[in-house]
Amino acid sequence: MGRGGHYGVSVNSTPESTLSAPTTTRAAQRAGDDLPTGAQVEIALGDQHAWVAAVGASLRAYTVGGRDVVLPFDEGALAPAFSGAVLAPWPNRLGEGAYDFAGVHHEVALTERERRTALHGLVSFARFEVVAADASSVTLAHTIVPTPGYPWPVRIEVSYALGDGGLVVTTTATNLGASAAPYGVGFHPWLSPGGGAVDECTLQVGVTRHVTVDDRLLPTGDEEPAGPYDLAEPLSLRGVQLDDAWLAPVLDDEGRSWARFSAPDGRTVAMWADETFTAWQVCTGDGIPRIERRGVAVEPMTCIADAFRTGDLLITLEPATTHRCVWGLRLE
Repeated sequence: MGRGGHYGVSVNSTPESTLSAPTTTRAAQRAGDDLPTGAQVEIALGDQHAWVAAVGASLRAYTVGGRDVVLPFDEGALAPAFSGAVLAPWPNRLGEGAYDFAGVHHEVALTERERRTALHGLVSFARFEVVAADASSVTLAHTIVPTPGYPWPVRIEVSYALGDGGLVVTTTATNLGASAAPYGVGFHPWLSPGGGAVDECTLQVGVTRHVTVDDRLLPTGDEEPAGPYDLAEPLSLRGVQLDDAWLAPVLDDEGRSWARFSAPDGRTVAMWADETFTAWQVCTGDGIPRIERRGVAVEPMTCIADAFRTGDLLITLEPATTHRCVWGLRLE
């Protein structure tokens, strides 16, 4: 069922550390110029600890009471499969790496050669600058350098803040240029089963439409979810392979949609996303180097794949305007 092989890029196969408590310093005191993950920041509140890496503004680890909430990765290794990274100015795939916007044709580099797609935007391996940090929060920023493929200077700021309700991630994107820019954003945490196996876990996501795709994982339409694609109630992941997107999130009274990944240790990783996130992606990690079904990627997105080409759910970021989105993560 479903599809594996979400990522076609070869990555370092160095085994991951267990990393219940990565070695970093607080408040970005370590520059990290010698590290592939860049500067390291630890934030903490009570029994919550999060480690944020400057490259990709990535959530490198997050623990509650010593229990991993996301799959951690070592500061000395390249992030596997976009772990914890910001996906901007588009999430997911862009077919042919080519699109037209405002009557102008643009082309970006292909990063999945076999599928002829550009995957997950331009900033997942870019170095962000730490612009503010205290004991329980950190803000990082990066301005996209205009190129022929994306000729807009868009400044992206990402804030991670720990509170009584868990980790809250706020992202703002501001168009510093003189013309409107196409924009979308997503995030890529790999949720941890807490020492158990993914096959022993269940997943529930509040969504009502499943996205159909072609053999390149580019969207062809949407349908009413059924079988392993029906996530309205907790679905056992035993034998289920997913690399799929869903639309039409169900919002609660606070304007949030929810995903819940429940593990055999009795704990549930709960994620929420505000109404700016119009889609969720789920990948069970089958066949992905250094992931290999050890966790499940649950990704809030403002648009699905190929939005730059189709225009579906695409954000048009006008000059001097800012787009803001918020999502959160906690252990229940």
